[in-house]
Amino acid sequence: MTLEGSVIFEKLPVENVTSLQPIVRVKGLTKVFGPDPGKALDLRRSGCSKQEIHEKIGATLALNNVSFEVMPGETFVLMGLSGSGKSTLLRCINRLIDPTEGEIRIDGEDVVRMSHEELRAIRRRKLGMIFQNFALLPHRTVLENVAFGLEIQGVPEAERRKKAEEMLRMVGLDGYGASMPSHLSGGMKQRVGLARALTSDLEVLLMDEAFSALDPLIRREMQDELLDLQQRLGKTIIFVTHDLDEALKLGDRIALMKDGEIVQIGTPEEILTNPKNAYVEKFVADVDLTRVLSASDVMRRPEPVARCTAGPRVALHLMEEYDITRIFVVTRQRLLRGLVTLDDAAGAVREGKEMADILLTDVSTVPPDASLGDIIALIVESPYPVAVTDDTGRLEGVISRGAILAALARKEGGNHATA
Repeated sequence: MTLEGSVIFEKLPVENVTSLQPIVRVKGLTKVFGPDPGKALDLRRSGCSKQEIHEKIGATLALNNVSFEVMPGETFVLMGLSGSGKSTLLRCINRLIDPTEGEIRIDGEDVVRMSHEELRAIRRRKLGMIFQNFALLPHRTVLENVAFGLEIQGVPEAERRKKAEEMLRMVGLDGYGASMPSHLSGGMKQRVGLARALTSDLEVLLMDEAFSALDPLIRREMQDELLDLQQRLGKTIIFVTHDLDEALKLGDRIALMKDGEIVQIGTPEEILTNPKNAYVEKFVADVDLTRVLSASDVMRRPEPVARCTAGPRVALHLMEEYDITRIFVVTRQRLLRGLVTLDDAAGAVREGKEMADILLTDVSTVPPDASLGDIIALIVESPYPVAVTDDTGRLEGVISRGAILAALARKEGGNHATA
């Protein structure tokens, strides 16, 4: 946006990832399908691969010693190729599949050791599952599908109907409550599934390839919808995908899996710019860094700045001292008001003008989480650096063309160094 224009960048979700206590904790999780799990684990510890174990004893080591934590409000993505174990891991979390070894805790409660009754209770209270195939009840209306979780919880009909209608509005399906699932498109069915999970007000949403069956355009729309809902509701989401672009778009952190093990966990930028090994580097080799790096990654400190209350002479002195040709102007609280150029400040000193007479307010601004790709498109059109401001308009940083080029060169150099 500009100080006089309209917003062109929307804030991405603000996740509550600062809590000291994880809401989901997985430790040493292992799952063996087939005969003699103990022998399979002994073979793995002796150095046998997943394929070798299957060839020797006919067992499949689907998960091996998987550990991670998910913080409240975080979107944690499990990513990997087919057969990497990501969907098995998700199903272990809510005990659709019983693990062979390990620990799974939801809000401190040990899911692995729960009775069937305790497990049903935690699924009703805390864990929601959204599948790739929608899993809607075909004989029930859209509204009845959305309200189904509340019905199981024993919520009165009027209350669950009201909540279901509210969630349908939230996912863009207002007016479709009386429709049957068979009358909906794939994208609409997935919105119903999402609304059903949200209606039950569960703390953790498990999403297994939730958008994979959708057409590319609808898939992108659903991704945007999820980001918007996450910004408003702040749910904890564990999202499974084999699509790197989807993982980078949705995830606060990504766990990249291979052969039932987690190879690397990190933010999208960490995964792309600091791959742990050759497998990760190959996996992310073709990703465009401009889609991942953000304003906060490339901005520099906005020093020096001139106060609104200062005159052109002060601004001119600062620019001459720091050998710069423009300077941003802020209030005492560092709220951005615009910038002045060296030539304009020098002319104002000669002509006795005030700061307000030379202040340029058509300054391009972006939030700290704006993508580098969008910033490049903006800075090409602007003769001035781009200002990075927070929600209140406070100046956080400055981005120049040189800063963008240096960041890209630095990241590319880092990638080559790990090859």
